[in-house]
Amino acid sequence: MKSIISYEGNKLILPKIQCNCGINHTYPDMDIYIGQGLIHNIGKYLQARNLGKNIVLVTDNIIYDIAAKSVITILEQAGYHVDLCLLERENQLIPNETALGEVLITLNNSTDFLVGVGSGSITDLTRYAAHLSGKPFVVIGTAPSMDGYTSVVAPLTYGNLKVNKPAGYPQILVCDLDIFSRAPYKMLLSGFGDVIGKYIAKADWILGNIVNDEPICPMCIDMTTWAVQCCMDNISGIKKRSIEGVRGLIEGLIIAGITILIVGHTRPVASNEHSMAHYWEMMKLLAGEKPPRHGLSVGSATIYALKFFELFFQTDLTKVSIEQAKKANISKEEREELILAKYGSKIGRAIIRDNGDDYLTWSEQERRFNKLVANQDLIRRKLSFLPSASEMISIYAELDYPWPAEKLGIDDQLLLNSLLYAKEYRSRYTVFKSANEIGILPDLVGQVLQQL
Repeated sequence: MKSIISYEGNKLILPKIQCNCGINHTYPDMDIYIGQGLIHNIGKYLQARNLGKNIVLVTDNIIYDIAAKSVITILEQAGYHVDLCLLERENQLIPNETALGEVLITLNNSTDFLVGVGSGSITDLTRYAAHLSGKPFVVIGTAPSMDGYTSVVAPLTYGNLKVNKPAGYPQILVCDLDIFSRAPYKMLLSGFGDVIGKYIAKADWILGNIVNDEPICPMCIDMTTWAVQCCMDNISGIKKRSIEGVRGLIEGLIIAGITILIVGHTRPVASNEHSMAHYWEMMKLLAGEKPPRHGLSVGSATIYALKFFELFFQTDLTKVSIEQAKKANISKEEREELILAKYGSKIGRAIIRDNGDDYLTWSEQERRFNKLVANQDLIRRKLSFLPSASEMISIYAELDYPWPAEKLGIDDQLLLNSLLYAKEYRSRYTVFKSANEIGILPDLVGQVLQQL
């Protein structure tokens, strides 16, 4: 597949926006550096942007020894003053209100900009703190573990609820492949899982366009397609943690993340596979248990979603009765009771508040039913790019990817609940909502669990 990116030295040149889809687009003013030994050039990269001299550097106790300590020395030698925000945790860092408060309280009137040294949680905390304080920020990545480096959304945790907060993108992103290739293998797998989830995001976005005339951006579709293929073409290199394999992985993650920036939301890169991952995380936190790594969860959930799509395609929708769909229509009050029962009171009320328009009148549900039935052949053709679940399981086996979900500590009941109810987490349209609205969701979910 022809590359959509190029380089000037180690500086990534992003594809130009050439799209008239009607969605308001933003083009990033961002310097992205990918290569080996780049950590020593950080001072030069910062000077090119002229962001100031006073820095709050955000990292955690694990990354401090791996990279942040060296970054601080390099910055100070380049004439920068660094205030360190060290997020010390005995276990996994959760990007919650406590961690955010620690970052914000480190800022002072003389702070010019923030530097995050780390991967997902560090980047999101730095991003949102920079947004709240109105200051620019820079990211020194340490692992190709997620697509959020170039995003404008910060996924955070508040009272065990996963919330997506709008924010900004970094002025500079540095991806030193020497550091990335030494990251724990599970973090590379996490990044791979995050990219593979784009199969489902792309399919659900196209489905929403067919059924609900949802606006869609062909350029972002092409970019996520390229991002996925970039990773699929580098499976051997990812497994070996070679420089080129890691380069392919981070390029895919970055290009996928850029689509969020372009359209201002995560529709191009996240759908029910992400909602399932968030459901697992929220329920684990609610139970006082350690949640699995996000990207690993996304990759695992993607297999179940692929199998669900297969079964949905195999269903002859002309044989599904309108009466069956009508039985699936529930009142607003019944929907709210269901969400509270399956998410808990605090999280459930937040979901109801944020997705109040997700309730469907029967007339709207009937319209969707008729649109699905009339367009089932078109849907199959448009979504024929999806790999089979068995094909992806074989690739996971080659990579030693933790699948099925039980390898991530997800028990049968939690898996079942996520397949049935994770669709309620976001208002966006998905194949799980399609199946639910025509009354076949429980049957398809049962078949998924039986066949996998």
